[in-house]
Amino acid sequence: MTTTRHGNYVSPSNSALVSISRVVPVYPRHVQPGGRVLNLSNLDRQCPTLMYVVFFYNPSQAFKDLTLSSVFSSLKSGLEETLSLWYPAAGRLRVNQSDGKLNLWCNNEGAIIVEAHTPLRVSQLGDLSQYNEFFEKLVYKPSFHANFSNMPLVVVQVTKFGCGGYSIGIGTSHSLFDGPATYDFLSAWASNSEILKGIRHAGEVAKPVHERGILLSGSLETPKGTVFVNMPSNSRTSNHDQQTKAVAIEHLYQLIMQAASEYKGFQPQNIIGGSEQNNYVLATYHVSTSHIDYLKRKHFSMSTDHSPIFSTFEVLASHLWKARTKALGLGVRKEKKVCLQFAVDTRNKMVPPLPKGFSGNAYVLASVMMSVREVEEASYGRIVEKIREAKNRVNHAYVKAYVEALESGAQGSLPPLKELTLVSDWTRMPFHNVGFFHGKAACVSALASPVPQVAYFMPNPSDNGGVDVRIGLHPQVVTAFSDYFLSKGQ
Repeated sequence: MTTTRHGNYVSPSNSALVSISRVVPVYPRHVQPGGRVLNLSNLDRQCPTLMYVVFFYNPSQAFKDLTLSSVFSSLKSGLEETLSLWYPAAGRLRVNQSDGKLNLWCNNEGAIIVEAHTPLRVSQLGDLSQYNEFFEKLVYKPSFHANFSNMPLVVVQVTKFGCGGYSIGIGTSHSLFDGPATYDFLSAWASNSEILKGIRHAGEVAKPVHERGILLSGSLETPKGTVFVNMPSNSRTSNHDQQTKAVAIEHLYQLIMQAASEYKGFQPQNIIGGSEQNNYVLATYHVSTSHIDYLKRKHFSMSTDHSPIFSTFEVLASHLWKARTKALGLGVRKEKKVCLQFAVDTRNKMVPPLPKGFSGNAYVLASVMMSVREVEEASYGRIVEKIREAKNRVNHAYVKAYVEALESGAQGSLPPLKELTLVSDWTRMPFHNVGFFHGKAACVSALASPVPQVAYFMPNPSDNGGVDVRIGLHPQVVTAFSDYFLSKGQ
C-alpha cells in the first residue's frame, strides 16, 4: 500500500499555462419537445452542484495524426447524439414557485464544450492519482451566480498537452445523475464519439429511464406483503417505527447533538458547514491486491469454508474506520459515539426494483454507530458484521423513511464532524475504461467534492483488484492517518 502526497510538480502559479480556444454550446441532435418539467426526488435535490472528473491520456503513437480541433469536433458530435436520448442533460434546474423545491426543466438549452491547450507535458503533473490544484484548470466552471437555472448540467473541457497527450475534464450536476448513471452517460457518449477513425466503442448501455417514479416524495408507498429486516430493539419505539426509521439520519442527528453538548452555548445548526469545510488535504492511497488479500487472511483467518466471503469493501471500510478514529485522537473519550456511513445503491432494494437504466439518484446512506472503545477493541469481523447489518436494513421501507426524513427538512450539506466517517464505493464503476480514445485512460481523477472528507474507493487502472482510496483529511492528521492506514492492520 503506497501513497504520494504533494509530490506533483506543477504548482497553481502555472495555471496561466492553460489557454482556452473556444467555448461552444452543444444541443441535442434530435431536439425533444421543450418545456417539459421532470420532477426530482429528494435524493436528487441533495447536491445540485457540478461534480468533476478529469480523464488523462498519455501521448500515444495512435494520436500522432490527431489535431485538437478533430478531437473537439468528435466529442461535440458524440455529445449531440447522446443528448438526444439523455435529453434532461441539456436542460436546467429551476425552483418550483409553489413549494420552493428544485426540479429539472427539459428546455434544450444545451451543454457546454470547451477547447483548450497547454504547453505542459502530462509527465510534469507527477502522480496523476494525487490531487493537484492545477487539475482545477482542466475543467470548465461556468458562472451562474448561485442561480441554478443558469447553470448548464453538463460541461466538458478537452485540453491538449504539449507532449501530445490529452485530458477530458467533465462536470455533471449531481441532481441529474448519480455515479452509475454518470458512468452509463459517459459510456454512451464515448460510444457516439469516433475520435480515432475505425475505432467505434459500441459497449452496451441500457436505454436511460429519466422518470424518478416511486422515489418521488409522497408517492413512495410500501407494497403489501413486504417482509422487512428487524431493526435493533428500542423500548421507546414501536416495532413499526423500528422497521421504517432512517437510521443514518437518526445517527447523524445524534452526532450533532453529541457535539453540541460538548460546547456550552454552541448551537447545533452552527456545526453544519463552516470554514473548516475548505481546510482539507486530498490524499490518495493505493491499496494493492496483495495487501487486500493480506488483510483478509490476517483478520479472517478463523473463517471456515462455509462462512460468508468478506468483500474488499467490507474489509477496507473496517480498516479505514479504525485508522481514521485513531488518527483523529477520538480515543480520549472512550464512550464518545462515532459513526461509519456508506452509500448503498437502492436500485435492486425497491419493490419492484427500479427499472434498468434508471438515470436519477438512487443511493441512500447506511449507518453503523459504536463507541470509540468499541471501534478500537472490536475485531474486523465484528465491524464487518455491523456493516452487513446496516446494509441489510436498506430495503423499500428504509428508503421510504429516508426520503420522508429529507422531506421534513434533513436536507443540505453534511456537517464536517470528526466523529463521522463517510465512504462511497466506486469500485464497480471503472471510469478509466470509458473509451473516449482507444484503451484505458492513464488515470481518472475526481476533483474536490462539496463534502471533501468522504473516502472514495476507486478501481486502480493498472492493478486489477487494487483500490485507490481518495480521502480529505485535515493537514495535522495526514501523517497519523497514513501511519495507521498503511499499517498491516491494527
